[in-house]
Formats: sequence, C-alpha cells, structure tokens
Amino acid sequence: MIAPRLRRLVPAFHRVPTCIVLCPKNRPFATSWLDPFAQRTVLCVRRPIIRSSGSMSEVDKAQTAAEEEAAPTIFDKIIAGEIPCTKVYEDDEALAFRDISPQGPVHVLVIPKQRAGLTRLTKATPEHKAILGHLMFVAAEVARQEGLDGDGCRFVVNDGKHGCQTVYHLHVHVIGGKQLGWPPG
Repeated sequence: MIAPRLRRLVPAFHRVPTCIVLCPKNRPFATSWLDPFAQRTVLCVRRPIIRSSGSMSEVDKAQTAAEEEAAPTIFDKIIAGEIPCTKVYEDDEALAFRDISPQGPVHVLVIPKQRAGLTRLTKATPEHKAILGHLMFVAAEVARQEGLDGDGCRFVVNDGKHGCQTVYHLHVHVIGGKQLGWPPG
C-alpha cells in the first residue's frame, strides 16, 4: 500500500502496482516512471519522504551519532541533574533510570556516573574491569527490583554505529515484562 503522501507523486495514469525504491542522494527528491517490462510504476524517493513519523529511526540516529570523548552526552547531563529522569537505582558509581523510549513494559538504563573514556564496551581497558562488573551487578539488581527475575529479561549493550549505539556513554539496557523476540536485529 502506498502512503498518501507518496500517492500524490504517482501520476494518475500510472495507477498500477508500485515499487518504491530509494534514490541515491544525487537524484531528485522524488521521481516516478512506468517500468514497461514489469508492468508497474517505480517510485524513486529519498529516505525522508517515506518516514511516517517525523522522528529518526534508531539505526538513523546511530549512523549520525558522534563519538566524542570531551563533549558531554545526554547521560552526563542527567547525572549532573540538568535533565530530569525517573531514577530506579543509584549509588556512588552507577545510576539506573527509566528509558524515555521504552522497548518493553520495563526498560531501564544503567550507566556509570564517570564516563572515564568508556564510551563503548569495545573501548574498555583493564582499568575498567571493576566498573564493568559493577554495572552488570546493578543491572541484575534492577531486574530483581522490577520483578523480572522470575520470567527473565534481556540485558543489552549496543556498541558503535552497527550496534545502534546512539549515546556514546556506555550503558546497559534492562528490558523485560513481556516475551521478547529473537533474533533481536
């Protein structure tokens, strides 16, 4: 089914089965043509026009996220109290709070209070062993607090753009409260 915004781009005489393809960046915003061999209209659009909502997907966000060591992340601002959050757990080394875009009935993020160069799990060094272990302990504690220890849950660490990491401050997702699918991506 063609979205209403796209339907206007297809000329009336081309009301035959439609194939939507993504145009390279150097092409016009949207073009259409009749493919005589396949008996269908080919609608070539750039990515922004086919999004139903105005927000970016997690993959798009990950592709554009910058891995900057010095720049404060949204998590640094949450730790500093500049941005409010719904805290679930806090101690001297870690903070756990509810995700603002939950992927399940329970979705909590566990972060270290000091980034200390730990922007990605693959950037971990031997000096990070203690905080990594502590984050996993806190994630398990949060799961118990949220009642996820009975039926189980998922602990996720996204790493880099192919792992859909959108904030370069290491964090563990604790997701549960329903049956999760597999594979995850």
